Amino acid sequence: MFSEAKEHAPGHLHQIFADPYSAFDNLSVERQLHLRVALQALVGEPLANGRLTLRVIHGWENGGFEPADLAHGDYRIASLDDLARISSDHQQAIDHAAPLPRDDASLLAEPLADAIAAAEAKGQVLDEEMRSIPARWPAFDQGLTLYTFFKVYHRLTYGEDDTYRSIQCRTPEGLREIHEFHLEEGEFAVVRPSQDAPGNSVMVLHVSQLEPVRRLMEACSA
Repeated sequence: MFSEAKEHAPGHLHQIFADPYSAFDNLSVERQLHLRVALQALVGEPLANGRLTLRVIHGWENGGFEPADLAHGDYRIASLDDLARISSDHQQAIDHAAPLPRDDASLLAEPLADAIAAAEAKGQVLDEEMRSIPARWPAFDQGLTLYTFFKVYHRLTYGEDDTYRSIQCRTPEGLREIHEFHLEEGEFAVVRPSQDAPGNSVMVLHVSQLEPVRRLMEACSA
């Protein structure tokens, strides 16, 4: 059992593929078919049902990973045209050296501050390392969840060798599966309700991956 999160945990794709960890490998003969099936299950279905949010992250650069520097924008999307429009808007901002769109809410900094405050209110003493080093966050409640998402955002920003990763994680919204992809065509993650429970899904990607992932989605839906 796990208290808040567990990496390499069985998820929705284990119901579809005998071995999801090898299904998207470049050596897989049916790789393109596997991609099409996985994207339809994880992205296509919630997209068609109005249950998909696109989360575009940015702000970490040159190896930096301060929680307060991680910015994002959340967009409810219902079609690939919505994805194309969002990609175009961000590219225009980049081309004109304008600030990228961002939500006021914080993905990590504010939840981290709240978790630290809650731990201290219960009498837990947290030293500076527990506060500032992500790998030490699991020492307090909700810290493992925050560390898990920190690692996902970090890998989506800076890259990862593993083609696919499946994670189970308890969030304030309930138990979630995180399906993380690092493909030649694009890098993204999908956060979805666990065990086919009802609820919304979130597709997370770095701003640099908007256009590659849009092209991948179009290719797999053709």
